[in-house]
Amino acid sequence: MKNLTSSLAIAASLFATCALAWEATEGRPFEGQTVNVLAVKSSQFEAHEARVAAFEEATGIDVVYDYIPFPNMKEALTTEMVAGGDYDVVSVMDQWVTSLAMLMEPINDEIAAQGTDLSDFPQAHMRHGYIGDDLVGLPVRGHVQLMFYRKDLFEAAGLTAPSTWEEMVTTAKAVQESSDAAGIALPYGKLNGQNLMVWMNLLWGNGGDLFDADGNPAFNSDAGVAATETYVGYLAEEIVPAGSAVFVEQDAVNSFKQGNSAMLPVWWWVNSQLTDPEQSTLTADQVGFTSLPSVAGADRSTFTNTWIFGVTQGSDNKDAAAEFLGWLTDPALERDVLLDPELSEVVAVHMSNLTDAEVNARWGGMHQAAADALATAEGIEFGDNWPRIALILETAISSLASGEETDVKAALDAAAEDIAAIR
Repeated sequence: MKNLTSSLAIAASLFATCALAWEATEGRPFEGQTVNVLAVKSSQFEAHEARVAAFEEATGIDVVYDYIPFPNMKEALTTEMVAGGDYDVVSVMDQWVTSLAMLMEPINDEIAAQGTDLSDFPQAHMRHGYIGDDLVGLPVRGHVQLMFYRKDLFEAAGLTAPSTWEEMVTTAKAVQESSDAAGIALPYGKLNGQNLMVWMNLLWGNGGDLFDADGNPAFNSDAGVAATETYVGYLAEEIVPAGSAVFVEQDAVNSFKQGNSAMLPVWWWVNSQLTDPEQSTLTADQVGFTSLPSVAGADRSTFTNTWIFGVTQGSDNKDAAAEFLGWLTDPALERDVLLDPELSEVVAVHMSNLTDAEVNARWGGMHQAAADALATAEGIEFGDNWPRIALILETAISSLASGEETDVKAALDAAAEDIAAIR
């Protein structure tokens, strides 16, 4: 993870200066063209569509959105890749980018000509816009993990939010001594790799990584063993709720919402659930958040989820599509959505907005907490075999948590051997 790809190094050198906000190409050269957009169903993207009239007026380009629910999105993109011709711009989740390489058109020159400041995107998000040295998409939607905690319980016990995982253990035990809540809710059960999302932060914090520079499994190193022993060890420390060995993410979220746990590391978009009176016993005054803890002495990190938008190879209006992409990824558009009092959109992928004082004033500092983690988070590289790799890894973690396996090194070695066979 710590080695920058050549494409990211190229981006840093080409786009080192701050760019101006998006401006339409002079002379409206694409007037009368239509850009068809295929997007995953999202209120954030619907907020963009609600503002697209300004882009259409400035450029003379018509924009037509089609939305697909998330469970059907990969199939829709695959169909577009094979058949082609229906869409000019598509949204693609990070884990799918490499498998959809033939769908995406390189846009290096177009984005450079627009003066887009690529350095404003955190590396953990930006890396997913590249296939090799080709820029094929720009981040528009991105999620990070935060540590949510019970402010009322912490205040009553004289505690502050932990900044390291080591402090988290001490804090968890202290809050258990002064309340009926478990220290922290964590997922250990198998479901779409959910039990990997905290484990991977511990892996990075211990100086490890999933793969080495040659692409070979490296998570069974001393660092990987230490990270796994720590993560599974939270069960033995008895700082998690009873039954956590089979918890998936929603179980952990529910434990926190029901007042049964004092801390919860989870995606920032879950924030609205935690104080929703229809599904939570907690109020906004009871819930605080901070950046995800780090391993002592290591940089902060966070597992991320990123959606990029790119131009399709089958597009008949590629220049108009690139013009639209420039508008769509303008930080001013993102900021306008973040500050719209009629909306509750928290997602931001520009560091300028994540650190913006007005944005943080509206959202209680959530975006600065995300920025603090993203400043040193580099993310991971997803390949075509990621779903199979994730299944092998989550099975190993689950087996250790349940006690089915007891030898951490042996379990990780076996997983590494299975993964090496499909790499």
